[in-house]
Amino acid sequence: MIKTILKKHWLLISILILASFLRLYQISDYMEFLGDQGRDVVIIKDFLQHGNLFFIGPQTSIGNMYLGPYFYYLIAPSLFLSNYNPVGPAIFIALLNIATVFLIYFVGKRWFSRSVGLISAFLFAISPVVIKYSNFIWNPNIMPFFSLLFVYFFFESFRSKKYHYFLYASLAFIMVINSHYLGLALLPFIGLFWLYNLIKFIQKKSKQLKPACRQAGPFLKYTFLAIFIFILSLTPQILFDIKHDGQNSKALLSFFTYRETTVNIKAYKALPELPAMFNQVNTRLLAGKNGTVGLIVSIVFFISLFPLILKFKKQKTTFWIVFFWYLSGLTALALYKQHIYDHYFAFLFPVVFILAGFLINKFKFIGIPFLILITIFSFLENPFRYQPNSQLKTVNQIADLIIANSNNKDFNFALLAKQNYDPPYRYVLGNKEAKIVNLPDKLAEQLFVVCEPFQIECNPINNPEWSVAAFGWAKIDNQWEVNGIKLFKLVHNSDGKK
Repeated sequence: MIKTILKKHWLLISILILASFLRLYQISDYMEFLGDQGRDVVIIKDFLQHGNLFFIGPQTSIGNMYLGPYFYYLIAPSLFLSNYNPVGPAIFIALLNIATVFLIYFVGKRWFSRSVGLISAFLFAISPVVIKYSNFIWNPNIMPFFSLLFVYFFFESFRSKKYHYFLYASLAFIMVINSHYLGLALLPFIGLFWLYNLIKFIQKKSKQLKPACRQAGPFLKYTFLAIFIFILSLTPQILFDIKHDGQNSKALLSFFTYRETTVNIKAYKALPELPAMFNQVNTRLLAGKNGTVGLIVSIVFFISLFPLILKFKKQKTTFWIVFFWYLSGLTALALYKQHIYDHYFAFLFPVVFILAGFLINKFKFIGIPFLILITIFSFLENPFRYQPNSQLKTVNQIADLIIANSNNKDFNFALLAKQNYDPPYRYVLGNKEAKIVNLPDKLAEQLFVVCEPFQIECNPINNPEWSVAAFGWAKIDNQWEVNGIKLFKLVHNSDGKK
């Protein structure tokens, strides 16, 4: 039996093995472990050890808003099983991304053909940007899996007339917006399709609108149940807002009300930006981040799509599902007024590769050279070409150095950095049972200052950073350097001299 499976699915298995290698190889060295990752594991460890429930999730970078808490609950078991080692949740994220490779194959095969599924899965597996966002703890990194799951269950409910799939779609969408609020960009084309079918049912006086229907699931019944499940999922955030005077809801309202620097709500405003956004997404995901190749990919992409759109009546419904998912996502991104980072379009990751796989398979005469070109430049930009960042290893080395030089006495801690903050260091120090005490709870006799000298000058004496200034008059007792990061030991300078 195993031999038969291997013979029949050897290509898919090879793609999954390749995807696994590209995501799991030396993951502890290649994974990011910065402020956001440290914050998340600190919060989750507190929940696991002290039972402090989450009512909100990570804070967004813009708007002072908070996501829902379910990302934390999702990765909590992996942190527990790894004995609070941050590599555990990173491996879980990588496995979820590998599962996305299989899911792309499954959807591509079911909606189009086995060849489309294989090509799409392969391109997703080797994309450098996808790989980058697949091997460390971060809420946007779960978006590709759940966005594809949401779209698949929603549209499959219509294709199979199994409307109870709406419930699964609702659960997937809950995880989408617990990943990033840009997942809301999935709703316009989903909502329009639902409304279109509702109108059709009303015109035909369909029994799917009748509560007494005994088929797989009445349309309205499961719609309302799906909406109820979604509203119920908001309970923790509602409780948080009740306790904090509507902090999160006010921030959301402000974000969408005062749009001078955030978003346009007029869809036509996106039209001038669509070509650039189209090229950016293709360049980042399909061209190995190479601008010239990205432009070629975009031109070929557009030329291939154009005749299919003109002959719209001949296209399968699934083609239009994929096309409008892509188009509506690009439109939403084009309406956003600030810089678009790669993780912002994580909800589009799956559809870009499914559509590319479809076009490559449809127009083989140009598709095969196109596939070779994408493959070459994806491998040229593969993350393994570069030295690993070894961020977790560096934090561990610095923590060990602090403990060795603290003389088993209490110490305060501070971080000087331009684009990082201190939870990673505090988390590792806590795991190692170091005698770290927090200001202003206790002023210790020694202060260890980590300085990440990227875009800043490392001078801990008289530094205005609160965690340094609150230590008072001090002098440098010793200093070290670990992988380009400086560590200072400060002690009190009672005579006030520098």
